[in-house]
Amino acid sequence: MNLGRKIAIGIIGIIAIPLVLAIFLPSSYQVERSIDIGKPANEVFAFIRLLKNQDQYSVWAKRDPEMKKIFQGEDGTVGFVSRWESQVKDVGVGEQEIKMINTDALEMQTELRFFEPFEGTERSYMKVSSLDPKKAKVIWGFDGSMPYPFNLMLLFMNFEEMIGNDFEEGLSNLKSVLEK
Repeated sequence: MNLGRKIAIGIIGIIAIPLVLAIFLPSSYQVERSIDIGKPANEVFAFIRLLKNQDQYSVWAKRDPEMKKIFQGEDGTVGFVSRWESQVKDVGVGEQEIKMINTDALEMQTELRFFEPFEGTERSYMKVSSLDPKKAKVIWGFDGSMPYPFNLMLLFMNFEEMIGNDFEEGLSNLKSVLEK
């Protein structure tokens, strides 16, 4: 076998091995964090269902207080859209739309649409449950996905830590805002 052929087989192997590996990797991930807040569950949910209130506790809003915000619709209702435009790379450009609100179960789902610095559409959710009449538990979660072969990046990117740390800080900020 000549050297050129060996090099070609080696290059094909280098390309093929990660592609084959990606077939067996998950293409989705979920990140979820929670915190207890010393307020009644209904009061906590009434606050978090308003997307405009995220400016008071969201880590991403605090990274760029100068970001441009555009709102469409009635806040706290299905179909409301909060759009942001930021020059800060970690914040970028995107929008969040309320897709579901269940006032009985005290939960809401939103769709996050990212445009810059990368494109993607993911589901986010917040759930509130009553621990007692004066204490609530808030769960903030995010479902993400990376289609094949990009799911290979899940081996190198720890979304649980990256997004989880931001959720923990945001929930801590939320607790401070609501308990003052």
